[in-house]
Amino acid sequence: MRRVLLLGTTALSLASLSASPALAQIALPDTVVTATRVATDPDRVPVATTTITRQDIEERGYQTLPEALAAVPGLRLVPQGGPGTLTSGFFRGTNSRHVRVLLDGVPMNDAADPNGAFNFGSFMLAGIERIEVLRGPASSLYGSDAIGGVVNIITRRPPAGKVAEVFGSIAGGTQSTFRGDGGVAGTLGAFDYLFAMQHISTEGFNITPQRLTTNRGERDGYRGTAALARLGYQVNPDTRIEGTLRWQQANYGLDRFLADDPNYSAEDRRWSGQVRAETRLFDGLWTTGLRVGYTDDRRRAVNLPDQYSSSRTDDLYRGSRTMVDWGNQIRLPAIGGVANDGLLSFGVNWQHETSNSAFGNAPFRGIINRTQESTAGYVALQYRVLERLDLSAGGRVDAVAGFGETPTYRLGAVYHLPEFNTRLRAAIGSGFAAPSLFQRYGVQGSFRGNPDLRPERSTSWEFGADVDVPGFGNPRLVTAGFTYFNSHFRDLINSNATFTSYTNVARANIEGAEFSFTGRIAPWAEARLAYTLTRAFDSTTDRQLLRRPQDVVSLGATLRPIRRLTVAPELIITGRAADYVYTNSGASSGRTNTPGGITANLTVTYQAMDQVSLFMEARNLGNSRYEPTSGYVTPGRSVLFGTRFAL
Repeated sequence: MRRVLLLGTTALSLASLSASPALAQIALPDTVVTATRVATDPDRVPVATTTITRQDIEERGYQTLPEALAAVPGLRLVPQGGPGTLTSGFFRGTNSRHVRVLLDGVPMNDAADPNGAFNFGSFMLAGIERIEVLRGPASSLYGSDAIGGVVNIITRRPPAGKVAEVFGSIAGGTQSTFRGDGGVAGTLGAFDYLFAMQHISTEGFNITPQRLTTNRGERDGYRGTAALARLGYQVNPDTRIEGTLRWQQANYGLDRFLADDPNYSAEDRRWSGQVRAETRLFDGLWTTGLRVGYTDDRRRAVNLPDQYSSSRTDDLYRGSRTMVDWGNQIRLPAIGGVANDGLLSFGVNWQHETSNSAFGNAPFRGIINRTQESTAGYVALQYRVLERLDLSAGGRVDAVAGFGETPTYRLGAVYHLPEFNTRLRAAIGSGFAAPSLFQRYGVQGSFRGNPDLRPERSTSWEFGADVDVPGFGNPRLVTAGFTYFNSHFRDLINSNATFTSYTNVARANIEGAEFSFTGRIAPWAEARLAYTLTRAFDSTTDRQLLRRPQDVVSLGATLRPIRRLTVAPELIITGRAADYVYTNSGASSGRTNTPGGITANLTVTYQAMDQVSLFMEARNLGNSRYEPTSGYVTPGRSVLFGTRFAL
């Protein structure tokens, strides 16, 4: 911790000394919804957040969710194969099941996944407006799984005052890659609509490392299609009804562990949708809304015998979730001229999950056919005190059938120092993750789930600061941020000593820091740097948790050297991480630190006309072949050329 605090104090001290007392901090014009469940100025949010806008997605060439999230501080994505394959997300060193993923507020975590986690690998960005990332515990707002953080994917809104806007792009390049997307959106009186579709196909790369003797040069191809429909109706100035429906299907190649397998393939299909109604009462003082959402996941993997292996696999995962959420926000009056901008949020949430799956081979085939219900109530309060101090508090109680009630909380504060263009923030909160359906009821050979499992629990706290440094006539020439975080976990679920069931035995301690610097060095140039330091250890064994890199650095820039030209380079440097390493012959060499690697990306966009642009996207320019997970190599170099339009 001493190293973390020294780095943070030094960085922010240098930034503060450069800040001019005469220039007040300029509030950002956008808002963050995920951190508080209501639209909130980012300067008033007590926890670390990152927002990726549609402009970011286009200028940096992001097409999938892993591409968009790769440079987010504190978030580590670990793929186990090529495009579409299982990609786990680790927030600040927490487990992959400790991430809550939402689409317009509807939970997307797969109820059929053995750990209840979300597969980041197959999600495409057709029709997406922005992505909000909240780091730290958020169970007091979103319930189970939101221990490490929340990713909220927000769909594109139709343009106001325009009957029809047509948009899209088309591109092609190396590895026989073809990509196309398009859509139409508009507003007709009180009615608005959006339809969007995206398709990607590629021969891909061979993800089996060349060093392995089982490498046969077989590529793992990918073909995916996503479609989105969004309809809205403004009943009157205070009442709105809208519905969203999204479908996605991906087909991709798989490999046996540490070996190419030409007959191993998978299909991943998902439906999700929601209907939402919201109205404002009492001249806008009270806003109330009802949301009904549904997701359905179907994943199937098939492996047939071939000349390399006689094994046969037919895995099927089927999961669904139905949710109903009633949410309210009440604007509160000022308190004696001391506190203002008060807001009270409260609501009730109900969810029903199902898993009907069969996977693995005899005699170790896993089978589950179960359902699970949960009900929750939540409340949150925020106020601004003496125009400088933003205080927030929230609590939630989740009742999951089978193990009673689980309360969680979060307290936060932001203190503004406009004289020094600085804000100080701190937060403390608890989180929990309910056991998955498989962990409670699954059967796999002699292994049995444990219906008496308790939820995994956590207590986390963080503090940090953000400083705007003026210079050369720019009030925000440099923005520097620092966050220290510390988390303690208990009742983590793991296999018992005889490997016949699950039990709540594990504990973990995690601490670290996130540093960020954004320099607006010229009207045509912006540079970004982020560094994440993580120390994650098993409290029982005092060993480092697997696949959590100790150091991750991301660098990026947006350059406009001439009119109409945008250049966006990106560099991600990943440090070493603990893992079980495998030799060239496929034998385990035990647990050790795996080397890190560097990935360099570049996107260049030229606005040929007001409504048409040309672009080039290059991924992994240095053709880095490091292994994020031992036995799976990073996809190699790729280059695409295309055009984007909006009419």
